[in-house]
Amino acid sequence: MYLSVLKPGDTVLGLNLAHGGHLSHGHPLNFSGKFFKIVPINVRKDDERIDYEEAEKLVEEHKPKMLFIGASNYSRVFDWARFRKMADSCGAFFSADIAHYAGMIAAGVYPSPVALTDFTTTTTHKTLRGPRGGMVLSKTVHAPALDKMNFPGNQGGPLMHVIAAKAVCFGEALKPEFKRYQEKVLANSRRLSKSLQDRGFRIVAGGTDCHLFSLDLRSKKVTGKDAEKALDLAGITVNKNAIPYDPEKPMVASGVRIGTPAVTTRGMGEKEMDQIAELIDDALAKKDDLAGLNAVKAKVRALCGKHPIYPELMQEAVA
Repeated sequence: MYLSVLKPGDTVLGLNLAHGGHLSHGHPLNFSGKFFKIVPINVRKDDERIDYEEAEKLVEEHKPKMLFIGASNYSRVFDWARFRKMADSCGAFFSADIAHYAGMIAAGVYPSPVALTDFTTTTTHKTLRGPRGGMVLSKTVHAPALDKMNFPGNQGGPLMHVIAAKAVCFGEALKPEFKRYQEKVLANSRRLSKSLQDRGFRIVAGGTDCHLFSLDLRSKKVTGKDAEKALDLAGITVNKNAIPYDPEKPMVASGVRIGTPAVTTRGMGEKEMDQIAELIDDALAKKDDLAGLNAVKAKVRALCGKHPIYPELMQEAVA
Protein backbone atom coordinates (compact mmCIF):
# COMPACT_ATOMS: atom_id res chain seq x y z
CA MET A 1 0.00 0.00 0.00
CA TYR A 2 2.76 2.45 0.96
CA LEU A 3 4.56 2.19 -2.38
CA SER A 4 1.43 2.73 -4.45
CA VAL A 5 1.54 6.44 -3.56
CA LEU A 6 4.89 7.04 -1.80
CA LYS A 7 8.53 6.93 -2.80
CA PRO A 8 11.41 5.60 -0.66
CA GLY A 9 12.60 8.37 1.62
CA ASP A 10 9.19 10.04 1.99
CA THR A 11 8.12 11.07 5.48
CA VAL A 12 5.41 9.03 7.25
CA LEU A 13 3.83 9.75 10.62
CA GLY A 14 2.70 6.80 12.75
CA LEU A 15 2.17 5.71 16.35
CA ASN A 16 5.34 4.94 18.31
CA LEU A 17 5.78 1.15 18.64
CA ALA A 18 6.63 1.57 22.32
CA HIS A 19 3.31 3.36 22.82
CA GLY A 20 1.10 0.79 21.12
CA GLY A 21 2.01 1.07 17.44
CA HIS A 22 2.94 -1.76 15.08
CA LEU A 23 6.22 -2.90 13.54
CA SER A 24 4.93 -1.98 10.08
CA HIS A 25 4.32 1.61 11.21
CA GLY A 26 8.00 2.45 11.16
CA HIS A 27 10.16 0.17 13.27
CA PRO A 28 13.76 0.61 12.04
CA LEU A 29 14.15 -3.12 11.39
CA ASN A 30 10.88 -3.33 9.44
CA PHE A 31 10.60 -2.50 5.73
CA SER A 32 8.59 0.60 6.66
CA GLY A 33 11.44 1.94 8.77
CA LYS A 34 14.01 1.09 6.11
CA PHE A 35 12.11 2.64 3.19
CA PHE A 36 10.68 5.78 4.77
CA LYS A 37 11.54 8.57 7.18
CA ILE A 38 9.35 7.86 10.18
CA VAL A 39 8.05 10.52 12.55
CA PRO A 40 6.60 8.78 15.64
CA ILE A 41 3.69 10.16 17.61
CA ASN A 42 3.30 9.36 21.29
CA VAL A 43 0.77 8.98 24.04
CA ARG A 44 0.73 11.43 26.94
CA LYS A 45 2.49 10.43 30.14
CA ASP A 46 -0.38 11.40 32.41
CA ASP A 47 -3.22 9.41 30.88
CA GLU A 48 -1.46 7.30 28.20
CA ARG A 49 -3.83 8.45 25.47
CA ILE A 50 -2.68 9.74 22.08
CA ASP A 51 -1.17 13.21 22.30
CA TYR A 52 -3.11 14.89 19.49
CA GLU A 53 -1.63 18.30 20.21
CA GLU A 54 1.89 16.92 19.80
CA ALA A 55 0.83 15.10 16.63
CA GLU A 56 -0.53 18.32 15.13
CA LYS A 57 2.77 20.08 15.85
CA LEU A 58 4.72 17.22 14.27
CA VAL A 59 2.55 17.34 11.16
CA GLU A 60 3.09 21.09 10.86
CA GLU A 61 6.85 20.69 11.37
CA HIS A 62 7.58 17.64 9.19
CA LYS A 63 4.76 17.83 6.62
CA PRO A 64 4.59 14.05 6.11
CA LYS A 65 3.43 12.55 2.84
CA MET A 66 1.27 10.07 4.75
CA LEU A 67 -0.33 9.64 8.16
CA PHE A 68 -0.48 5.89 8.81
CA ILE A 69 -2.55 5.57 11.97
CA GLY A 70 -3.36 2.40 13.84
CA ALA A 71 -2.10 0.17 16.61
CA SER A 72 -1.41 -3.32 17.84
CA ASN A 73 -1.81 -2.38 21.49
CA TYR A 74 -3.89 0.74 22.05
CA SER A 75 -7.05 0.22 24.08
CA ARG A 76 -8.81 3.52 23.52
CA VAL A 77 -10.73 5.03 20.59
CA PHE A 78 -8.91 6.86 17.80
CA ASP A 79 -10.12 10.31 16.77
CA TRP A 80 -10.09 9.49 13.06
CA ALA A 81 -11.60 12.85 12.06
CA ARG A 82 -8.84 14.75 13.80
CA PHE A 83 -6.19 12.77 11.94
CA ARG A 84 -8.02 13.45 8.66
CA LYS A 85 -7.84 17.14 9.43
CA MET A 86 -4.10 16.86 10.14
CA ALA A 87 -3.53 15.09 6.81
CA ASP A 88 -5.50 17.73 4.94
CA SER A 89 -3.48 20.49 6.60
CA CYS A 90 -0.34 19.39 4.75
CA GLY A 91 -1.80 17.60 1.72
CA ALA A 92 -0.88 14.14 3.06
CA PHE A 93 -2.50 10.81 2.41
CA PHE A 94 -4.38 9.37 5.38
CA SER A 95 -4.26 5.63 5.95
CA ALA A 96 -5.69 3.70 8.89
CA ASP A 97 -4.54 0.28 10.05
CA ILE A 98 -7.57 -1.36 11.65
CA ALA A 99 -6.23 -4.92 11.80
CA HIS A 100 -7.01 -5.23 15.50
CA TYR A 101 -10.35 -3.42 15.43
CA ALA A 102 -11.87 -4.58 12.12
CA GLY A 103 -14.37 -7.04 13.58
CA MET A 104 -15.56 -4.53 16.14
CA ILE A 105 -15.83 -1.87 13.42
CA ALA A 106 -17.82 -4.23 11.18
CA ALA A 107 -20.22 -4.79 14.08
CA GLY A 108 -20.51 -1.08 14.84
CA VAL A 109 -19.07 -1.23 18.36
CA TYR A 110 -15.89 0.74 17.53
CA PRO A 111 -15.74 3.84 15.30
CA SER A 112 -14.90 3.33 11.63
CA PRO A 113 -12.31 5.43 9.78
CA VAL A 114 -13.20 4.13 6.31
CA ALA A 115 -15.21 7.15 5.13
CA LEU A 116 -12.33 9.46 6.12
CA THR A 117 -9.28 7.63 4.81
CA ASP A 118 -7.50 7.32 1.49
CA PHE A 119 -6.55 3.77 2.47
CA THR A 120 -7.70 1.40 5.19
CA THR A 121 -5.70 -1.77 5.81
CA THR A 122 -6.66 -4.77 7.88
CA THR A 123 -5.93 -8.40 8.49
CA THR A 124 -8.84 -10.80 8.17
CA HIS A 125 -8.02 -12.77 11.31
CA LYS A 126 -7.94 -11.19 14.78
CA THR A 127 -11.36 -9.69 15.62
CA LEU A 128 -12.79 -10.40 12.15
CA ARG A 129 -12.28 -14.05 13.12
CA GLY A 130 -11.47 -15.19 9.60
CA PRO A 131 -8.46 -16.81 7.90
CA ARG A 132 -4.97 -15.39 8.15
CA GLY A 133 -4.76 -12.80 5.40
CA GLY A 134 -5.20 -9.14 4.63
CA MET A 135 -7.30 -6.58 2.83
CA VAL A 136 -6.85 -3.00 1.65
CA LEU A 137 -9.74 -0.60 1.06
CA SER A 138 -9.09 2.62 -0.85
CA LYS A 139 -10.70 5.59 -2.51
CA THR A 140 -11.52 4.84 -6.16
CA VAL A 141 -8.90 7.32 -7.37
CA HIS A 142 -6.13 5.27 -5.72
CA ALA A 143 -7.34 1.86 -6.89
CA PRO A 144 -5.35 1.59 -10.17
CA ALA A 145 -2.03 2.37 -8.49
CA LEU A 146 -2.86 0.06 -5.59
CA ASP A 147 -3.80 -2.80 -7.93
CA LYS A 148 -0.60 -2.32 -9.93
CA MET A 149 1.54 -2.36 -6.81
CA ASN A 150 -0.18 -5.53 -5.65
CA PHE A 151 0.20 -7.28 -9.02
CA PRO A 152 2.72 -7.48 -10.52
CA GLY A 153 4.31 -5.56 -7.63
CA ASN A 154 4.32 -8.14 -4.84
CA GLN A 155 1.61 -10.78 -5.14
CA GLY A 156 2.35 -14.37 -6.06
CA GLY A 157 -0.25 -16.99 -6.87
CA PRO A 158 -3.64 -16.45 -5.21
CA LEU A 159 -4.66 -18.89 -2.48
CA MET A 160 -8.20 -19.75 -3.51
CA HIS A 161 -9.06 -21.56 -0.28
CA VAL A 162 -8.10 -18.44 1.71
CA ILE A 163 -10.14 -16.23 -0.65
CA ALA A 164 -13.13 -18.51 -0.08
CA ALA A 165 -12.57 -18.40 3.68
CA LYS A 166 -12.48 -14.60 3.56
CA ALA A 167 -15.85 -14.64 1.79
CA VAL A 168 -17.26 -16.81 4.58
CA CYS A 169 -15.71 -14.49 7.17
CA PHE A 170 -17.27 -11.39 5.58
CA GLY A 171 -20.62 -13.17 5.34
CA GLU A 172 -20.51 -14.01 9.04
CA ALA A 173 -19.63 -10.40 9.89
CA LEU A 174 -22.91 -9.27 8.29
CA LYS A 175 -25.04 -11.39 10.61
CA PRO A 176 -26.78 -10.13 13.78
CA GLU A 177 -25.04 -12.88 15.76
CA PHE A 178 -21.67 -11.36 14.89
CA LYS A 179 -22.72 -8.01 16.29
CA ARG A 180 -23.84 -9.68 19.51
CA TYR A 181 -20.53 -11.54 19.66
CA GLN A 182 -18.53 -8.31 19.32
CA GLU A 183 -20.65 -6.63 21.98
CA LYS A 184 -19.78 -9.52 24.28
CA VAL A 185 -16.08 -9.22 23.38
CA LEU A 186 -16.15 -5.58 24.47
CA ALA A 187 -18.16 -6.28 27.62
CA ASN A 188 -15.78 -9.09 28.56
CA SER A 189 -12.73 -6.91 27.92
CA ARG A 190 -14.06 -4.18 30.18
CA ARG A 191 -15.10 -6.66 32.86
CA LEU A 192 -11.73 -8.43 32.83
CA SER A 193 -9.80 -5.15 33.01
CA LYS A 194 -11.99 -3.94 35.89
CA SER A 195 -11.64 -7.25 37.73
CA LEU A 196 -7.86 -7.08 37.44
CA GLN A 197 -7.91 -3.47 38.65
CA ASP A 198 -9.87 -4.62 41.69
CA ARG A 199 -7.02 -7.04 42.39
CA GLY A 200 -4.42 -4.29 42.47
CA PHE A 201 -3.25 -4.24 38.86
CA ARG A 202 -3.00 -1.03 36.83
CA ILE A 203 -4.54 -0.94 33.34
CA VAL A 204 -2.66 1.16 30.80
CA ALA A 205 -4.76 4.20 29.77
CA GLY A 206 -7.11 3.46 32.67
CA GLY A 207 -9.30 0.95 30.87
CA THR A 208 -10.41 -0.20 27.44
CA ASP A 209 -12.79 0.66 24.59
CA CYS A 210 -12.00 -2.44 22.56
CA HIS A 211 -11.07 -6.11 22.74
CA LEU A 212 -7.68 -5.70 24.41
CA PHE A 213 -5.73 -3.86 27.06
CA SER A 214 -2.28 -3.83 28.66
CA LEU A 215 -1.66 -4.86 32.23
CA ASP A 216 1.03 -2.91 34.10
CA LEU A 217 2.73 -5.45 36.36
CA ARG A 218 5.00 -3.16 38.34
CA SER A 219 2.70 -3.08 41.36
CA LYS A 220 3.09 -6.86 41.57
CA LYS A 221 6.90 -6.70 41.26
CA VAL A 222 6.78 -8.90 38.15
CA THR A 223 8.23 -8.21 34.69
CA GLY A 224 6.35 -8.93 31.49
CA LYS A 225 8.90 -11.59 30.57
CA ASP A 226 8.46 -13.45 33.85
CA ALA A 227 4.67 -13.05 33.75
CA GLU A 228 4.46 -14.47 30.24
CA LYS A 229 6.46 -17.52 31.29
CA ALA A 230 4.54 -18.10 34.53
CA LEU A 231 1.13 -17.70 32.89
CA ASP A 232 2.13 -20.06 30.09
CA LEU A 233 3.02 -22.70 32.66
CA ALA A 234 -0.43 -22.12 34.16
CA GLY A 235 -2.15 -22.62 30.80
CA ILE A 236 -2.87 -18.92 30.17
CA THR A 237 -1.45 -17.50 26.94
CA VAL A 238 -0.46 -13.82 26.89
CA ASN A 239 2.54 -11.96 25.49
CA LYS A 240 4.91 -9.63 27.28
CA ASN A 241 4.47 -6.07 26.13
CA ALA A 242 6.13 -2.76 26.84
CA ILE A 243 4.00 -0.11 28.49
CA PRO A 244 4.36 3.57 27.52
CA TYR A 245 7.56 5.07 28.90
CA ASP A 246 8.56 1.62 30.11
CA PRO A 247 11.59 1.56 32.43
CA GLU A 248 12.39 -2.00 31.31
CA LYS A 249 14.02 -3.09 28.05
CA PRO A 250 11.56 -4.25 25.32
CA MET A 251 12.58 -7.91 25.67
CA VAL A 252 11.83 -7.74 29.40
CA ALA A 253 8.96 -5.21 29.48
CA SER A 254 6.74 -4.18 32.37
CA GLY A 255 3.44 -5.42 31.03
CA VAL A 256 1.44 -8.07 29.22
CA ARG A 257 -1.21 -7.65 26.56
CA ILE A 258 -4.56 -9.35 27.13
CA GLY A 259 -7.50 -9.81 24.77
CA THR A 260 -10.95 -11.38 25.02
CA PRO A 261 -12.03 -12.52 21.50
CA ALA A 262 -10.90 -16.14 21.93
CA VAL A 263 -12.52 -16.72 25.30
CA THR A 264 -15.69 -14.99 24.07
CA THR A 265 -15.78 -17.31 21.06
CA ARG A 266 -15.76 -20.20 23.52
CA GLY A 267 -18.92 -18.80 25.12
CA MET A 268 -17.40 -17.27 28.22
CA GLY A 269 -19.07 -14.25 29.75
CA GLU A 270 -18.47 -11.66 32.44
CA LYS A 271 -18.66 -14.21 35.27
CA GLU A 272 -15.81 -16.14 33.66
CA MET A 273 -13.82 -12.92 33.28
CA ASP A 274 -13.80 -12.62 37.07
CA GLN A 275 -12.54 -16.19 37.28
CA ILE A 276 -9.81 -15.50 34.71
CA ALA A 277 -8.69 -12.41 36.63
CA GLU A 278 -8.43 -14.52 39.77
CA LEU A 279 -6.44 -17.20 37.92
CA ILE A 280 -4.03 -14.60 36.50
CA ASP A 281 -3.52 -13.03 39.91
CA ASP A 282 -3.01 -16.41 41.53
CA ALA A 283 -0.53 -17.57 38.88
CA LEU A 284 1.58 -14.44 39.17
CA ALA A 285 1.64 -14.75 42.94
CA LYS A 286 2.98 -18.31 42.46
CA LYS A 287 5.31 -17.53 39.55
CA ASP A 288 8.25 -19.31 41.26
CA ASP A 289 6.19 -22.23 42.54
CA LEU A 290 5.77 -24.93 39.89
CA ALA A 291 3.37 -26.96 42.01
CA GLY A 292 1.26 -23.85 42.57
CA LEU A 293 1.26 -23.08 38.84
CA ASN A 294 0.19 -26.64 38.07
CA ALA A 295 -2.71 -26.19 40.49
CA VAL A 296 -3.76 -23.04 38.63
CA LYS A 297 -3.42 -24.93 35.34
CA ALA A 298 -5.84 -27.55 36.56
CA LYS A 299 -8.39 -24.81 37.24
CA VAL A 300 -7.75 -23.33 33.80
CA ARG A 301 -8.31 -26.74 32.22
CA ALA A 302 -11.55 -27.17 34.14
CA LEU A 303 -12.81 -23.75 33.03
CA CYS A 304 -11.96 -24.48 29.39
CA GLY A 305 -13.61 -27.87 29.68
CA LYS A 306 -16.88 -26.15 30.50
CA HIS A 307 -16.52 -24.04 27.36
CA PRO A 308 -15.21 -26.27 24.53
CA ILE A 309 -14.23 -24.67 21.23
CA TYR A 310 -16.64 -26.88 19.27
CA PRO A 311 -19.48 -27.73 21.69
CA GLU A 312 -21.63 -29.31 18.99
CA LEU A 313 -18.86 -31.80 18.20
CA MET A 314 -18.47 -32.58 21.90
CA GLN A 315 -22.19 -33.29 22.11
CA GLU A 316 -22.00 -35.62 19.10
CA ALA A 317 -19.05 -37.45 20.64
CA VAL A 318 -20.96 -38.00 23.90
CA ALA A 319 -24.02 -39.16 21.97
